[in-house]
Amino acid sequence: MTHTRIDPAQPITPHAAARYWRATRARDSRADGTFVLAVRSTRIYCRPSCPARRPLRRNVTFFRTREEAERHGYRPCLRCRPNEISGPVALVQRAADLLAQSSEEGMTLHQLAQTLGATPSTLRRAFVQVTGLKPRELAEALRLRRFKALMRAGKSITDALYETGYGSSSRVYERSNAQLGMTPATYRKGGLGMKLGYTIAKSPLGKVLVAATERGVSAVYLGDDENKLVAELGEEYPRAKIVAASNGFERWVKEVLLRIGGQPPHMELPLDLQATAFQRRVWKELQRIPCGHTRSYSQVARSLGRPKAVRAVARACAANPVSIVVPCHRVIREDGALAGYRWGLARKEQLLASERSA
Repeated sequence: MTHTRIDPAQPITPHAAARYWRATRARDSRADGTFVLAVRSTRIYCRPSCPARRPLRRNVTFFRTREEAERHGYRPCLRCRPNEISGPVALVQRAADLLAQSSEEGMTLHQLAQTLGATPSTLRRAFVQVTGLKPRELAEALRLRRFKALMRAGKSITDALYETGYGSSSRVYERSNAQLGMTPATYRKGGLGMKLGYTIAKSPLGKVLVAATERGVSAVYLGDDENKLVAELGEEYPRAKIVAASNGFERWVKEVLLRIGGQPPHMELPLDLQATAFQRRVWKELQRIPCGHTRSYSQVARSLGRPKAVRAVARACAANPVSIVVPCHRVIREDGALAGYRWGLARKEQLLASERSA
C-alpha cells in the first residue's frame, strides 16, 4: 500500500477506499495519519492500526482527516486515540526537540535512541518515513533554521553561531551558499546588498512573476494579484534590493512562459535557491519527469532510494519556490487524483492538460 499526503478537498474514490480497507484489515500502522475509518453503528472513528475488533465493511466509511470525521459527528476511539499524535511522528518530534538542543557534535544515533527508549533501527526508519532525512541531516537542518531565525531577529553572527551550537564560523560558512543562498553576513541583513530583479508577465495561467539574481532564477510565482506576488517575494528577504526589472534574464522569462504553454524545456535555467539537501534531491528528481508525464509521490520517493519518505517528498514539493521550472505539478496521488498545489488545483490541471496536448 502507498501512503501519501491526502488532499481533503478531493473525494475518496472506490479504488482508494479499497486500499484503505486492505490497510484496515491488516492493521497497517504505516497507514496511520493518512486516513481514519469511522464506524456508523458506534459513531466512533479509529486509526487503521486500532487493535479493536474489525467492524463489518458495510458499517465503515473513511475520512482523510480526524477533523473531517468529527465534523460528521464521529468520536475518537479511546483505545487507539486517533486524535492524538503517536507512532513515528511523535517519536520524530521528540527526537527533533533533542537534536535542536544538542551541541555542534550532537548526539549519535545510538545515544538518541537510548534517550528515547527506541532501537536505532526503529528511530532511523521513523526519521526517513516522516522527514525523508537521516537524524544527522535533520539535526543540521534544524540548527541552520535556528541560525537563520536568530540573524533575522538581529543577533550578531557570532552570537547566532554559538547559540545554535556551531563551534566555529567555518562550519556554517561551508553550508552558506548551498543552503542560505548567500553568506551569513548578507542573510543576517535580510538580504541587504543582494539585488533581486523581477518581472511579471501574462500567461494562460494568469500573472507569472519571475525573479532572479545574477546567479539564477530564485522564484516563479503564479497568481492573479501582482501586489500579492511581489509581497511574497519580499517576505524571505525583507531588506534585499528588489527591483522591477528583467534586464539580463529576458531569456529566462521567455523560457518559463514557453513551459507554461506546455512546451518541453528549450534551455536549462540556472537556479539560485535556498534549500535543504533533501529538498534539492527531490527538486532535481522532479526535473527528470518528462513533459507530458506524471509521477506519484511514492514513485518519486522510491527513485530517491527512500520509499518510506512519501510525506517528506510531498512537503518538498509544497516548498518548491520555482514552479514550472521545478515541475512539482507533475506529481499526483497514487490513485491518479490531483493533490494539493500552491497555486491552485485548476492551474495544476491546466498545466498537465497543456503538456499532454503539446
